[in-house]
Amino acid sequence: MLNQRLQQKLLQKLSPQQILLMKLLQIPAVGLEQRVKQEIEENPALEVDEADLGEENSDDPLADDDYDEDGDQIEVKDKDEEFDFDDYLQDDDDIPHYKLSANNYSADDERREIPFASGVSFHELLIQQLGLRHFEEHKYNIGMYIIGNIDDSGYLQRTVDAMVDDLAFMQNITTDKFEVLEVLEAIQEFDPTGVGARNLQECLLIQLRKISKLNPSTTIDLAIRIVTRYFNEFTKKHYQKIMKRLEIDEDQLKDAMDEILNLNPKPGNSLSETTRTNHYIIPDFTINNTNGNLELVLNSWNMPDLRVSNTYSGMIQDMSKQKKTKKQKEAYSFIKQKIDSAKWFIEAIRQRQNTLYSTMSTIMEYQYEYFLSGDETDLKPMILKDIAERVHLDISTISRVANSKYVQTPFGTFLLKSFFSESMQKEDGEEISTREIKTILKDIIEGETKRKPFTDEYLTKLLKEKGYNIARRTVAKYREQLGIPVARLRKELT
Repeated sequence: MLNQRLQQKLLQKLSPQQILLMKLLQIPAVGLEQRVKQEIEENPALEVDEADLGEENSDDPLADDDYDEDGDQIEVKDKDEEFDFDDYLQDDDDIPHYKLSANNYSADDERREIPFASGVSFHELLIQQLGLRHFEEHKYNIGMYIIGNIDDSGYLQRTVDAMVDDLAFMQNITTDKFEVLEVLEAIQEFDPTGVGARNLQECLLIQLRKISKLNPSTTIDLAIRIVTRYFNEFTKKHYQKIMKRLEIDEDQLKDAMDEILNLNPKPGNSLSETTRTNHYIIPDFTINNTNGNLELVLNSWNMPDLRVSNTYSGMIQDMSKQKKTKKQKEAYSFIKQKIDSAKWFIEAIRQRQNTLYSTMSTIMEYQYEYFLSGDETDLKPMILKDIAERVHLDISTISRVANSKYVQTPFGTFLLKSFFSESMQKEDGEEISTREIKTILKDIIEGETKRKPFTDEYLTKLLKEKGYNIARRTVAKYREQLGIPVARLRKELT
């Protein structure tokens, strides 16, 4: 049954300008330039302010470009006058291609091109080796499918049974498990050694067996037995069990362990090192220490000065004073939309720069002693709320600023969010950063005897002796955050 009723709702919606600002805040310095270029390409009403370029020619009333060879002055049209609104309304579907192309190079120009490293990729090398085997077409197609399922580390990511089904349904190739295994074993003989393995154990065995064929020795044979029969004990470092079951001494085990540890657990990565792309960090902020005074610089080298196009501004003013046809109204609406969008983008960029600078300036003041010394023990506990209250911004805004921005300091370049940490109270009542505790914990573990590493219980005891009263589970959590394994896995034979 239909009925009518009154209902009140309180909604909070973000305006398009606010959404644009939030997106720009998340972009680091390395991506801002590309974002600005994209906006300029999509919005013809937005352009780079090039007023500072060519000032010498524009200020000189007798510039050579304004006169011909006989010395007569050339009539120069204003840039805005070259654009006729009637031209804008014309259908340009029939414009010849040569009118839309541009060639800004002359024979005298020096063209500088960036060289790119070229080479054979990992999968291309495997395909080349497959071709050298002179397989019949049926087995060659099976080999191509197997190579296609090998990841960049060199491991096969599909089971044999699954590949048999895939070849039947996707490639229309009828085969069986034994034929696929035959081709796979041939691929496992390719370089780099260990490629095509289905797990780490098989990868190590392939490498050890190849070494055994070239240079047989009792140590290699022992290493093969350990990986084949006691791989689980090997990964968990149960050395006593391995020595007892194989009836060997510690020196023999150590020699075999050295052979295993010298193997490559990810054979595919060794080939991609030469063609791997280097990723460089471009800091968003720079902190300089000048005679004990910190100076903050917002890196805006890739941020050009933007402005609304004078051509479009003039067009909108002229059109607003005259009566318009239906087609002109549509054009007027389009131009106005583009001009508003350009203004919003310019204002969002300005607000972004101000927000970044004020946030980083507050962080620098909060951690002033740390940025002077670079000693992590001087790092104060700091959470997003502390900065948000000082800058008078929302916590989510501070989070967007801190998540993907880097700051360059005299002692290194760091991710901004790494300076945020919870606080913890020492026995004497002093509040310290959890990052300081992690640093001390890492130093303790690095100084331990690897033959008998410290357990979490003993690490807790050592920290309490230093005045850090924390629980064992907290020590375990910090250790995992530092990427440090448990004591049993840190054990080494020395």
